[in-house]
Amino acid sequence: MRKYRQEIEKFIDEHRDEMVADIIRLCSINSQKSEYVEGAPFGDGPRKALALALSMAEKYGFDITNYDNYAGAIDLNDKEKGLDILAHLDVVPEGEGWSVTAPFDPKEVDGKIYGRGTSDDKGPAVAALFALRAVKELNIPVKKNTRLVLGTDEECGSSCIKYYYTKEKEAPMTFSPDGEFPVVNIEKGQLQGEFSAALEGDGEKRLVSISAGTKVNVVPPKAKAVIEGFSIDEVEEKAKEVTEKTGIKFTYDLVPVFEITALGANAHASTPDNGNNAITGLLELLCRLDFSPSKKIDTIKKLYALMPHGDTKGKTMGIDVEDDRSGALTLVFSMLSLKNNILHGFFDSRIPVSGDGDKILKTVSQKFKDIDIEFLNNSVVKPHEVDGNSPFVKTLLSIYEDYTGLKGECVAMGGGTYVHNIENGVAFGAVFPGTDTKMHGADEFVVIDELLAAAKIFAQSIVELCS
Repeated sequence: MRKYRQEIEKFIDEHRDEMVADIIRLCSINSQKSEYVEGAPFGDGPRKALALALSMAEKYGFDITNYDNYAGAIDLNDKEKGLDILAHLDVVPEGEGWSVTAPFDPKEVDGKIYGRGTSDDKGPAVAALFALRAVKELNIPVKKNTRLVLGTDEECGSSCIKYYYTKEKEAPMTFSPDGEFPVVNIEKGQLQGEFSAALEGDGEKRLVSISAGTKVNVVPPKAKAVIEGFSIDEVEEKAKEVTEKTGIKFTYDLVPVFEITALGANAHASTPDNGNNAITGLLELLCRLDFSPSKKIDTIKKLYALMPHGDTKGKTMGIDVEDDRSGALTLVFSMLSLKNNILHGFFDSRIPVSGDGDKILKTVSQKFKDIDIEFLNNSVVKPHEVDGNSPFVKTLLSIYEDYTGLKGECVAMGGGTYVHNIENGVAFGAVFPGTDTKMHGADEFVVIDELLAAAKIFAQSIVELCS
């Protein structure tokens, strides 16, 4: 048995209820990004979540540092840098379709905690805090420091952690509990495409507006369009065909305008097949309706042809690529607006390690140019990879195997984490194989026993990596 394992397991189990209570308190705060206010670079919600988390750590006897409410740090000791653990306290929007509890009214039900942020990433952040507590309160000797860094803007570009690294240097080893077990040593590259166009043309039967999507990295569960000149019967006839083909459902509001709402299912953009895209479902319907001829409708049809419903690998765009190490490219049409004849939209693409990002960028740019839509991007985020045979990674895998009895191996993922630009950074938990926590979706949850296991694994990792 690994040294200190019995003590670590006993400590974490004895503090189970305390850990659950801290997670529930933290997840009660709506910490999605909002407008800048003085002293709160990402809005008051993220600031409040950071303040609460740091106060928890201070209560447990840790030294804390607040980096101007961009990020906070919790130190195990004052020794030289050994290990950084990077977690985040901001969340994606609540979305719709919650059934167990309201998004920011977290509850423990049948061994799970439900609520926005329980899995991504407040639950794992608290698990890491309790791992630090275990090492500290058990007086386990370590030669180097472990620092838990809590950011507040991971979901919208990670500017918080970029700011933090203008103040601090990277530790020799870093992991983020914002992914999956065993160890994610490969993160795909990313292209978050943005495009716009001024469209002309109206008529008796016309498209007035579109409003769809909330975040570029989320499969949109809802999309709305306002049309004029149509009867409800002719729209419903086409909508039934689209529902049969796509699974997207439609509702209608006829007063004061004819508004169509497409209803799908959200998911993280890195796993688009777990959702059902309301934008592409809506465009499928709009392309079937008999609008008066116009450049606006022609352009909408050409745009939809580039990213049709169900094409989550970029085949129609001409950018599909796949490899054994990191899987297939993914593509999600995630945001779209049409207002006053100005079209503006976004898509999210995750690129495997074998993908040529510059070639993909060039291909996409040309495709949009061909349909007279301006493509606004000029760069891509390269894939990230850490040697799976390094002592750091092999130690993490070994501890995971011993604590779970499951095979420890490196995996790749499409989601990007805080470690994407960190030289020796990997994602390590906190989601276990076979568990779908509905991250970014309705009824997001974390399995308490799995989070306790993660805390034990994190504590053992601190001990062995910093001794």
